Amino acid sequence: MEKRFEKYRGIHPGIILERELRNRNLAQRPFALSVGLARQSFNQIIKGKRSLPLPAALRIDHELNIEEGTLALLQTYYEIEKEKRKLLQENRPNMQLLRKSLFWDTDSETIDWTRQARAVILRVFERGNFTEKKEILRFYGAEKTRQVLRDNNNAAGAVQWNKAV
Repeated sequence: MEKRFEKYRGIHPGIILERELRNRNLAQRPFALSVGLARQSFNQIIKGKRSLPLPAALRIDHELNIEEGTLALLQTYYEIEKEKRKLLQENRPNMQLLRKSLFWDTDSETIDWTRQARAVILRVFERGNFTEKKEILRFYGAEKTRQVLRDNNNAAGAVQWNKAV
């Protein structure tokens, strides 16, 4: 993969391709036809709505005189990032049971629920309602939750623990 494209790892290759075409003053429609893609498909790739197929990626690399496999690798890195985000979404509590106001000072989408477990548990047990506490208990487990509350030496936390269980 070309060095100048290394910084685009994890970004959809269509977005990078659109920028590259703009920099070279190439129109999308004739370029799409020159690499054997329908203009509608090419447009969806450019917009990041469709993945870039390997044969098309190789033809585009050749047409733009880019090192072979560059766009295919960018597509792979994008798929890896997409899968990481998906796994991150799966490894989180049920957000429908937690009020957004609990995490008013942060974007709940960016919380690392594993690394920030202590802060999340303490916040929910300090400010959360019964349903939210039950969800945190389910997600982290009774033992971990009990340990965090005990380590915090928070008398209110111990009382909250007894109420939640």
